Amino acid sequence: MKKQVHILNGEALKDRFPTDISGDIIVARECLVDGSVKGDNLKELFSCRARFISNHYDGYTELDYYKKTVPEFDRILSIKDGRDINLWFEDDLFCQVNFWFVINLLRKSKNLIFLVRPKNFNRYGFGGLTKSALKSIYIERQYLNQIDKLSKLWVYYQKAELNKLVKTARDVETSFPFILKAVDAHLERIPKGGKFGRPTEALIQIMDDLETTEFGPVFSEFSIKEAIYGFGDLQVKRLLDKISGLNA
Repeated sequence: MKKQVHILNGEALKDRFPTDISGDIIVARECLVDGSVKGDNLKELFSCRARFISNHYDGYTELDYYKKTVPEFDRILSIKDGRDINLWFEDDLFCQVNFWFVINLLRKSKNLIFLVRPKNFNRYGFGGLTKSALKSIYIERQYLNQIDKLSKLWVYYQKAELNKLVKTARDVETSFPFILKAVDAHLERIPKGGKFGRPTEALIQIMDDLETTEFGPVFSEFSIKEAIYGFGDLQVKRLLDKISGLNA
């Protein structure tokens, strides 16, 4: 059997990763769904992201970004030939944007690339699976045979070329129907017609329905109703801060 490389979307899965699945583990420590992704090359992109993360995420400095995040992406670029590369990403927009970026990094790889994802979409994702279930979906992994098209998803997302993003998602819909759902969710978060975008509008409605601005209950309800976004507490907190600023 070929040597295996597993690229995970965040630390949570790494802590629960079955020890009897062999291979090297790389962690994509990013939230590219949130904030600016400008940059004509990786150096500029990483500089942009380091500034954004350090300015908006407490406890993670620019130095942290270059010590903890960038090296993992460098490891992806340095994967040797003769490996199977397994991408462990879920269907929500948070995971999908990171997935598109990783696929773009791997677009010139000569290795076979596979996608490992939960069979059913829910807000718990990998976190709702036992180690036995994680092994099962790994065995049933999906071979990715449209790397060129999939890699363009990141390009169009980064450049905000929305028509091309939608067209590409539709081109691969037969094999990857979940991608179009994520793209649709992305389009719906863009403010238009005097509205703030779906996530913000949803939070406003949730606070109104629950008659509270308390973070815990609001975040929990958002995670249920808007699971397609996959936002963690930091992303929802940023949206709530914006809403508070509007009402100040």
